[in-house]
Amino acid sequence: MVRSRRGTAKSKKRRIVAAATAVLASCAIGALAASAPAAKLAAKAATTTPVVFVGNNWDGTADVLRFTPPAKSKPAAFARLARVNIIPDRDQRMQEILTNPQRLAYFLAIRQAIGEGHDQFVDDMYSTNDGTHLIVSRPSFADVVSIDLATDQIAWRFAMDGQRSDHMGLSPDGRYVAVSDSTANVVHVLDTATGQEAWRFPSGDSPHENTYSRDGSRIFHASIGLVYTPADQPLFDSTKGDRRFEIVDTNTHQVIETLDMGQKLAEAGYPDMSSAVRPMALSPDEAMVYFQVSFFHGFVEYDFAQDRVTRVAELPNLVPDMPREQYVLDSAHHGIAMNAAGTKLCIAGTMDDYAAVVSRSSFGYKLIQAGEKPYWSTNSADGNYCFVSWSGTDSLSAISYGTESEVARIQVGDHPQRVRNGVVRTDVPIAGL
Repeated sequence: MVRSRRGTAKSKKRRIVAAATAVLASCAIGALAASAPAAKLAAKAATTTPVVFVGNNWDGTADVLRFTPPAKSKPAAFARLARVNIIPDRDQRMQEILTNPQRLAYFLAIRQAIGEGHDQFVDDMYSTNDGTHLIVSRPSFADVVSIDLATDQIAWRFAMDGQRSDHMGLSPDGRYVAVSDSTANVVHVLDTATGQEAWRFPSGDSPHENTYSRDGSRIFHASIGLVYTPADQPLFDSTKGDRRFEIVDTNTHQVIETLDMGQKLAEAGYPDMSSAVRPMALSPDEAMVYFQVSFFHGFVEYDFAQDRVTRVAELPNLVPDMPREQYVLDSAHHGIAMNAAGTKLCIAGTMDDYAAVVSRSSFGYKLIQAGEKPYWSTNSADGNYCFVSWSGTDSLSAISYGTESEVARIQVGDHPQRVRNGVVRTDVPIAGL
């Protein structure tokens, strides 16, 4: 009987525990169900909106713009949403530079030889995919920083091995940014969330452009050599250093192909042209690359499968009497983009003070003169327009590929160079100047 009563008590205890567990589970499910709509609302609230970032190199700022294409009777327009301070740590960085003789020597050399008497604070920039941060290369400070757009504070900083940072490239998934380390002959590939180096690959003298393939499996990279030296005549071309075009496998982290585009040009019947590949644009199928080279007023078409230069587009040289030594960092032209359809290119004719819309099939062109010293060109998010920065007149133009004309213009900061599409959060205000 005692055993029987003890058995009954245990059964009751089990039933009570089971019932309590069921109640708790029911409450938990109810709580999760109740929180689901709230989570959905929070996710919906944390949305992003497309913007255009313009890096004002000599100001140390970046303008955040909204571009609205023309619609019916409304013309196209830019609107400034904010101006971000890219050098909130300026005093700290300057204290480091002033107390380090080597850094000070390079800082002053960059100002005079590259910055035309100005410090270079914003070379390239990309927003993170969630729109919370802006990642910026700062040449004079020899680093890359991630700026929190809500607070205008630095979230992380990566210092170069060498003395100057330069062009960058963002992986299609937004996880990595490749930055050229100008004096260390290397490209660092950084984790955009943490700023830690994920891997690196070697380059030639003055690593420059970094362009990811559409699937992110390759980086097309070029080094431009010693563009700041006065030995600019073809006779002294060999003094310009190691200039190479590289294709890098992002899975193995290895350089899988190295090309001398000066040699490829000579083989195609164009001797005495530079090997320094400047900005580049891939065709939509990535079978061809279109690139600019030092001192040349135009661009080159190269077929990867055929491994040869197939055509060369010569555009007007509006400064025929200007000595090569007066070209800014050896760039006759610096900026090239291709529309989404792959039918036209947009060229920044830097020393010629024009932008050009060029037919890909015929190389016929139309010139647009809307400012001075255009320094970059990039497509709008939909690929139907081209944004051109005019560094000499501190403005940005939107040029229609369809009409081959300027449709909008806005004044920006001092010496705008790189222009990038990006996103910002709609639920968090941008800390602007």
